[in-house]
Amino acid sequence: MKKVGIIMGSDSDLPIVKKTVDTLRSLDIPYETHIYSAHRTPEEAAGFAKNAKKNGFAVIIAAAGMAAHLAGAIAANTTLPVIGIPCKGPVLDGMDALLSTVQMPSGIPVAAVAINGGVNAALLAAEIIAIGEPELGAKLDAKREEARRSVLEKDASVEARLNE
Repeated sequence: MKKVGIIMGSDSDLPIVKKTVDTLRSLDIPYETHIYSAHRTPEEAAGFAKNAKKNGFAVIIAAAGMAAHLAGAIAANTTLPVIGIPCKGPVLDGMDALLSTVQMPSGIPVAAVAINGGVNAALLAAEIIAIGEPELGAKLDAKREEARRSVLEKDASVEARLNE
């Protein structure tokens, strides 16, 4: 199975990336994580992106806050799918990161998940990889079914307590 590359702009993004890693681990998806800044280590970020395909990656997840140019900088250097996680920062509650992530020029697409959406970034990466990996697709189906059952159990509990 191909790997997921996870790049964070700084170690302040680690709590969000940890959720991404935990989700990928739960699905047995190989991954590799790095800290590369679009602004402070642009050569390293570009090098990772340019070599990602030949290094066995299928998808790259880029987590960054504030200016959040990381996902775009990665996408500019690869044709692999790039998923941006805009991370909540101290100034605009992550709206600046969200807009920086989604407002890409035509020709350089970046998929984006919610602010601090580390779990959904991992699941979207898994869905992309599952196109060619039926076993992974089955794991995703099972995960969805588990979530459905959990909601229905909570519904039954609320019905029993509140409906007369």
